[in-house]
Amino acid sequence: MTVPRQTTQQRRSQLLAAVRGGDRSIPQLAEQFGVSSSTIRRDLAELAREGHVVRTYGGALDTGPGVERTLREKDASHAEEKEAVARAAAELVRDGEVLLLDAGTTTGRLARRLAGRSGLTVVTNGLTVLLALADSPEIEVVVLGGRLRYPNEAILGGTVEQQLRHIRPDRVFLGADGITADRGLCCPTLEQARLKHSMLHAGTRSYVLIDHSKVDSAPFAYWAPLDREHTVLVDGGGDPAALESFGDSVVVV
Repeated sequence: MTVPRQTTQQRRSQLLAAVRGGDRSIPQLAEQFGVSSSTIRRDLAELAREGHVVRTYGGALDTGPGVERTLREKDASHAEEKEAVARAAAELVRDGEVLLLDAGTTTGRLARRLAGRSGLTVVTNGLTVLLALADSPEIEVVVLGGRLRYPNEAILGGTVEQQLRHIRPDRVFLGADGITADRGLCCPTLEQARLKHSMLHAGTRSYVLIDHSKVDSAPFAYWAPLDREHTVLVDGGGDPAALESFGDSVVVV
């Protein structure tokens, strides 16, 4: 089936999904997406430059675990589950509270659910959160200043951690690429692991927002220990046995 004409970004996102699904031949991909073989080669070259695929003769291979996907790729995965977690998190928030929202797809969905509220202060290092609340005049948005990192659209750097020392939010909402009971939150870089750990300890109450695919997942080598009281909000789509090691810290929504 031929895919209707779309933007370059949309095509590359779907092309990556096709490669991950096992479609690797350039002629087949060109026919599927209704473009020339040279266009597919350019797309694959760009995906390879970003680290998402490895070029092969006549096609490409998924790079597998350890590859950091773009925020848009993540947002399209388990969307309904993330929405359920964001809905449950929004119900915890009380008027007048100060919130710290981590960068991420589920925290971005939480921000969209808070957009119609009033009297809140939201501190964030995430571009998705900032954009979700940009048109909410009744919410004070504080953006932690630093360096914008691709591909997860998080603001990072020493200045972010320094600013956290001056904030005591009522609730902290964290995202993660993976979580295990013994190691904590899995992160793609050491810098992000350190920042998540600082965020975890910054507030009065801390929450981790994940969909079930993140449970017992360790795609990267860096970790933020969950070494203070916290609550993990997760959808009920996974194996209940996988959550047993987390004890009472898990709330299934």
